[in-house]
Formats: sequence, C-alpha cells, structure tokens
Amino acid sequence: MEVTQVLLNAQSVDGTIRKQAEESLKQFQDQNLPGFLLSISAELANEEKPVNSRKLAGLVLKNALDAKEQNMKVELVRRWLSLDMNAKIQIRKYLLQTLSSLAPDARSTASQVIAKVAGIELPHKQWPELIGSLLSNTHQLPPHVKQATLETLGYLCEEVSSDVVDQDQVNKILTAVVQGMNSSETNNDVRLAATRALYNALGFAQANFTNDMERDYIMRVVCEATLSPELKIRQAAFECLVAISSTYYEKLAPYIQDIFNIAAKAVREDEEPIALQAIEFWSSICDEEIDILEEYAGDFSADSDIPCFYFIKQALPALVPMLLETLLKQEEDQDLEEGAWNLAMAGGTCLGLVAQTVGDDIVPLVLPFIEENISKPDWRQREAATYAFGSILEGPSPDKLASIVNVALDFMLSALMKDPNNHVKDTTAWTLGRIFEFLHGSTSETMIITPENCQQIITVLLQSMKDAPNVAEKACGALYFLAQGYENIGSSSSPLTPFFQDIVQAILTVTHREDAGESRLRTAAYEALNEVVRSSRDDTGPMILQLVPLIMMELHKTLEVEKPSTDEREKQAELQGLLCGCLQVFIQKLGTSEATKYAFMQYADQIMGLFLRVFACRSATVHEEAMLAIGALAYATGLDFAKYMPEFFMYLEMGLQNFEEYQVCAITVGVVGDMCRALEEKILPYCDGIMTQLLKDLSSNQLHRSVKPPIFSCFGDIALAIGENFEKYLMYAMPMLQSAAELSAHTPGFDDEMTEYTNLLRNGILEAYSGIFQGFKSSPKTQLLMPYAPHILQFLDSLYQEKDMDDAVTKTAIGLLGDVADTLGSNAGSLIQLSVSSREFLNECLSSDDHLIKESAEWARMAISQAVSG
Repeated sequence: MEVTQVLLNAQSVDGTIRKQAEESLKQFQDQNLPGFLLSISAELANEEKPVNSRKLAGLVLKNALDAKEQNMKVELVRRWLSLDMNAKIQIRKYLLQTLSSLAPDARSTASQVIAKVAGIELPHKQWPELIGSLLSNTHQLPPHVKQATLETLGYLCEEVSSDVVDQDQVNKILTAVVQGMNSSETNNDVRLAATRALYNALGFAQANFTNDMERDYIMRVVCEATLSPELKIRQAAFECLVAISSTYYEKLAPYIQDIFNIAAKAVREDEEPIALQAIEFWSSICDEEIDILEEYAGDFSADSDIPCFYFIKQALPALVPMLLETLLKQEEDQDLEEGAWNLAMAGGTCLGLVAQTVGDDIVPLVLPFIEENISKPDWRQREAATYAFGSILEGPSPDKLASIVNVALDFMLSALMKDPNNHVKDTTAWTLGRIFEFLHGSTSETMIITPENCQQIITVLLQSMKDAPNVAEKACGALYFLAQGYENIGSSSSPLTPFFQDIVQAILTVTHREDAGESRLRTAAYEALNEVVRSSRDDTGPMILQLVPLIMMELHKTLEVEKPSTDEREKQAELQGLLCGCLQVFIQKLGTSEATKYAFMQYADQIMGLFLRVFACRSATVHEEAMLAIGALAYATGLDFAKYMPEFFMYLEMGLQNFEEYQVCAITVGVVGDMCRALEEKILPYCDGIMTQLLKDLSSNQLHRSVKPPIFSCFGDIALAIGENFEKYLMYAMPMLQSAAELSAHTPGFDDEMTEYTNLLRNGILEAYSGIFQGFKSSPKTQLLMPYAPHILQFLDSLYQEKDMDDAVTKTAIGLLGDVADTLGSNAGSLIQLSVSSREFLNECLSSDDHLIKESAEWARMAISQAVSG
C-alpha cells in the first residue's frame, strides 16, 4: 500500500477521495496492525516525505495509542502491549529518529507519541532505556534536537505517573530541564521547551523540593525565566510559579517577597498574558489558604498548629492597591462576550478570593477606592468601584458590611436605573445579586431588605429586566437571590407575596423577548421564576395554579414545530428543558401542599402526556429535565401514578440503557427510586425489566462509575417497595453487592476524589442491604437472608477497622447493623455478638456529636439487645 499517497488523499478537499482513503487506512489497521504501525512510523521518520503526510501519520499513530473513551483506551493499550516485540523496537527507533527531524511538526508529533508509548510501557517495565536515550540527547546537539527532546520529557511527565520513574532518573530529568531553562541557554526555543517541561515535571519533584539547595536552584531559575525578553518564556515561567504555589505552598516562604515583586512588576508593566498569570499566582495562593483555614476551622488549636503562612494577609497593603488598579483596565465589550477574560476580570476575581481569605481586613483597604470612584464622570471608574464592592461581599462578616451596604443600596438602585453606561449597569445588577446572596436571608441578623425598601428594590429589578440582555440577565440573577433569601423564613406569608403577580408577569415577558437567547437571558429568567415559586408561601398557591396551564401551553408549542432545522432543534431542546424544569418546581410546590394538591391533580394527566411527547423528541438534556419532573409527579400522585406506567415504562428503560449520557442514566435510576416510593407494591409488574437493566448496568464497563452507587441504593428502594417479592432477585443482587462490598472495604484512597467515590459506593451498598432487610421484615421468608448475614457483619467490621468512613456512611452502617438485628431477631443474635461492630463501633456512634448518627445508633442498640435476649 502506498501510504504517502493514502495519507495525502485522507486530507483531500474532495469528500469521495477523502472517505476512500480513510477507509483504506482503517482496513490496513484492522487487518495488519504491526505492519500498519510500522509503515506509519516510517512515514513520520522519513525526511523526504511531504510535511502533510508526516503530520497526519503522527496523528494516526497517536490515535492508535490513546482515546478519550475509557474502554477504547483500555483496548488500545492491550493491543499495543500484545504487539510483536521486534515491531515495537523498530517503531521506537523511528520515533526517536524523528526527534532530529528538521520539520518542527514532525518533531512535535513524535514527542507526543513517544510520551504516549512511555505511558503504556514504563508501568509494565518495558522500554527501560528510553529516559537514558532522551537525556543523552540533551547534551551538545543541534538546538532543534535539544528542544524536541525537552518537549518529549515534558509530555512524558504528563503521561506517566511519578511512582513509575525512580528518583535517580527524576533527578537527571530535572537537571536537564533546569539547565535548559537557565539564562545561559541562548536558544529561545530550547529555553521555552525546558520551561514548559518543568511545568509538567513538578509533580515528580517532591524529593527535590524538600532539599533546600535543589529547591533554591529551581526557584532561582524559574524566577529568572519570568524576566526573559521572550514573552512565551515569561508566560511559561509564571505558569510554573502558579503550579508551584499550589503543589509546594508550604515551601514558598523564603521566596514569597521576591515573587511578589516580580508579579507586581508584571501586573503593572508586562503584556496581558503575563499579567494574567501573575494575578493567577495570587489567586492560587488564596485557594490554598482558604482550603487550609477551612480544614482547620473546627480545631480550636493555637494558630501555630495551622500550616498556613498567611502570605495574603502579609501582602495585603501592597496586593490590594495593585489589584484595584487592574479593575480600571476593562474592555469595551467584555460583558457581551461569552467566556471573556481580561486583566480587570482576573483582578476582580482575585480580589474576591483575597476577601474570602482575610475576611474583615480587606474592607478598610477597598472602601476608599469605592468612595473615590463611584461617582466619577468616567464610566471606567464607576464600574471599577462597583466591581470592587461586589467582589468583597463574600468573606467579611455581615456586621462589618451591613452599615456600608445599607448606605450603598440606594445608590446602587439609582445607578441601575439611571447610569448611562451599559457596563456600569451590568456590574451594578451583579453586585446587587451578591448583596442578596451573602447578606440577606433567614440566617442574617442584620436586615438589609426592610418593608420600607422592598418595594423599591423590586420595582428597580423589574424595570432592569427590560434593559439590554446582559443587564436584564444580571437583574434576573439578583431577583433569584432576593427570593432565595426568603425561602426559610418560616412565616405563613412572604414579603414578596404582594408583588408576586407583578414579578411573575415581568419574568414571563422576559422569556418572550426577541433577544432572550442572548447572554443566557431566557435561562436566567426561568431560574428566577423557579426560585420565586419555590420560596413562596401557601398564600400564593392559587396564583401558581394559574401559571400551570400557561407553562403547559408553552411546552405544547415547542412540540408543534414542523421539521425543525438543527439550529432550531437545539433551541427547542433547550426551551423544553427549561419548561420541564419549571413544571417540576410547580409539581413539587403544588402537589405537596394540602391546600392546592386537589386542584393541581386535574392537570396531572395532561402534564404527563406532554412529558411523554417530550421523550418522543429524544434529546438528552430534555430527557434529564423531563425525567426529573416525572419523578416529582410520581411523588405527588402516589399510587395513582400506576396508570401512567404502561406508556412511560419504555422511556424509563431507555434512560437506564443510556450509557453514553451517563447523567441521564443516573437521573433515571433516581426516578426508579421515586417510583418505588410512590407505587409501593404496584411497581411489581415492572421489576423484572428494571432489575434486569440495573444488573446489566452494574456489569458494564462502559457505564461511568458515578452511576453505580445510586444503582445499589435503588436495589434497596425496590426491595422496600415489593417486600418479600424481592426473593427472586436475591440470587443476582446479593453476589453483586458482596463483591462490590469487598472491593469498597479496602479501596486505597489515593486522593480525595477516590476517597469520596469509595464512600459513595459504600453508602449505596449499605442502603441496598438496609432496604432488602427492611423489606423482608415481618415476612415468613426472613430466613432467606440468614446466609448473607455473616458477610454483611464482616463488611461492617472491615469498614470500622479502615477508619475512613465519612458521616453519611457511618450513619447508614450503624443503621444497617440495627436492620440486621431487627429483621433476623434471635437467629442472628449470636452472630452479632461476635462482631466488632456490635460493640466498639456501636459505642463510638452512641457518643457521636452528630445527632443523626447517635439516633441511628440508639435504635441499633435497642434492636441488638432484643435480638440477643430473644
């Protein structure tokens, strides 16, 4: 096969030629993988071949080694590892040879492919000579080879886990990289590749950062690189500083003053990409200190025991003025661009993080800037002052802010109505939203919103909802937080009740605006409507009831569009999602209140009919919203929901089969739980289908792991609903629960994410066991569960001994111990007495500070004592 021509044809503008070439490549790959990979890597390495065919050859190689989708990735790794060793040796040779190529694209692609191969082979102790070969390339060679080699080392550190490379090799990699970064390196391409490589290699440098001399050297070279005349090198060096600030925060103290000076100079004088990274350094330090202070907040130990260096607090007098200066560097159209990011926005974000880090101390430093600029004729100064105010509202205590906010509120409301500048109005509406979010609500002692100013606030917000889309969107956001603050006030009427009709009318008008698709306006309007309804009291029930047919009508209209284009279909799906979400809130509000439940039920059939039609449109986002709304409807209608099941069941099954859009699958699993609680034994005719699909989901490698814990919980929901009828599923469900329990009892928590997932999994398994045992209680068939009791008690003992359960798992675990005792009674008495859980774990839970754990433990103690004495 003439590979060069096929690769060139695969990039042809002629669709037929391109498709034919792609098929030829695929056929070659499927029929003879070693031959295919050898041909492609030879193409990449051949200096006489066209640039374009070499470039695609590299890309094809990379795709043969890696994929985004986990199962495909596993399969590609398996294929590579099972390749003939002679073919692999030849491919490696070609790849290393390509690093000397004069074509930059070929070198760069080879770097990435070598790293992908290393990511597969090094953990399997293959290609042990690779790092040595690369390091020998970094001495006295043409600069382009050195550059490509450093780039490869950087990618390799990104692909390979640090425990795969021994410390001696790590030291050599870091030495080569840091030498390449040194100011004595005259070639900028080499220096840039080295600086980027250090960024990826930092995770390998733990041992080097604990050695003072090595750390000093690395830090000196990075700081010098931030002063390079070459912009890209300065940017990469600041990116290294940002990474160091989060990875090695505890080692920064000796360097912080120098870094502050370098960063301040960059923010004030350097080009925007560099200034943004310099600000990011301080944001990263804030994140670290916020995490440390949060983690230790509950410990009343001396400050000296908290591993926080208070860098931000010490830097405040110089840091805050520097950040305030950046706020004046706005761009004309930043509010209209999705995802816009510039110096002013970065500075404001960092200022917000500083406020969260130091609390009250920031207020006196920012207040003079606000007072000086808030009324200036130049819009930039007014906007910057407003942005500064909005940024410091989270962090300081409400007491410190209340008096300032009370003075500022009138001013803000007036600016929102009268300021001639769109930016200023946008930021003002955002700031009002922040005031309501952080300083207004049932937990707040100081009243920001009073009977006197409530009407004025609402009038201004509703007026602003007629403004430009970006301002109207922020006004909807402010209304959302205003309503949310009244959610838990406990009285029978809300201060918003007198304005309810006007608010709803204004929001509905916004949803029909021609430009409601801009700046997320329509979405923000529906979110505000949902929150206004959610936080309302029973006295608005009749008004909410009148909204139901209106929203149903809107949903009906979206279903009537004839043959929509792709663009129209996307918009239609988004709108259907918003409307289903809206109906879900109405169902929860009206269907659970005695005053409105009966009147609401007259719409249930029509609403369900609309949801079924939405499912027939088959779009994932809508699918989620409609599924959630159906869950709410099941809860509200209870046993009556059975009449919808024959038609709905196929969509429920489709949701459970949706591996690709795993969020849809997870939501559907949750809805099965809602159905079980609503229908109780009436769910029985559908259980075979549901259980078959859930068991398939659990056995599948394709399904995202996050869906597995809720599936286990769902077993418990089903067993609770159908009681002893669960008998026929025991032989399938119990072995799965047992093997998952064994896995989760001893999963090593490599990181916080893994620990969190392990606890979710444990909780799901425990909830399943609990539901099954409670479902069989008082049934003549309880003896069927006896064979499983020893394993469950052993699982509880292992969890207790691992000592890494979170509170939710602890509560479910001790509850399960009680369920086993309660359901099996004296049959299990002697077994329970032998378990560690029944003594030590139970005693620990009985003396817990968490009242829910304590409650579960007291019930378990009672059940155990009855079982033992029985």
